[in-house]
Amino acid sequence: MNTETYLNHPTFGLLFRVCLLEENQELFTTLYAQRLFFLVTAGAEGIVFEPISRSDARLLVENRLRLLRRQGPLEDHQKLNQIYQRTFQ
Repeated sequence: MNTETYLNHPTFGLLFRVCLLEENQELFTTLYAQRLFFLVTAGAEGIVFEPISRSDARLLVENRLRLLRRQGPLEDHQKLNQIYQRTFQ
């Protein structure tokens, strides 16, 4: 099963989903360089792209990892930890 998600940004082109952060809120990065990060929120007015720094993106993923470690399935935590290692290490 392929769980990769892509989104087309009007300026930066194809973005790759790093992870789900909250309901209707996800973290995306540029597909190849993974240096530009976007907080993407889906709402009634449509999709909103908010550029964020690499350090802010890392902090958001670390917070999500802590939440999954406390409340989520172990498998979800392990998958996100692998993504974290590939993206930020």
